[in-house]
Amino acid sequence: MEERIGNRPHGLQMHNRSQVNLTGVREVVAFDEKQVVMDTDMGLLTLKGSDLHVSRLTVEKGEVDVQGSVDSLAYSSNEAYRKEGQSLFARLFK
Repeated sequence: MEERIGNRPHGLQMHNRSQVNLTGVREVVAFDEKQVVMDTDMGLLTLKGSDLHVSRLTVEKGEVDVQGSVDSLAYSSNEAYRKEGQSLFARLFK
């Protein structure tokens, strides 16, 4: 995967806790009907709820739409996640 230089604008819009539109998403890491985890330029973003599904994903633009009943949104550091994706040599010679 190519590393992007610089940050894209990151935005989040929520409508009635049933639809979330995001920009600045690098990758959808994992998702199921109770949780969606995304790597954004601002950290890992975890959406929790019920009946969640990714209705639109545009990787080139970094846009994601999620529908369902949203209970919580939480950001966390994505540095550990990004290090997992590095090669062994990149981690050894850092």
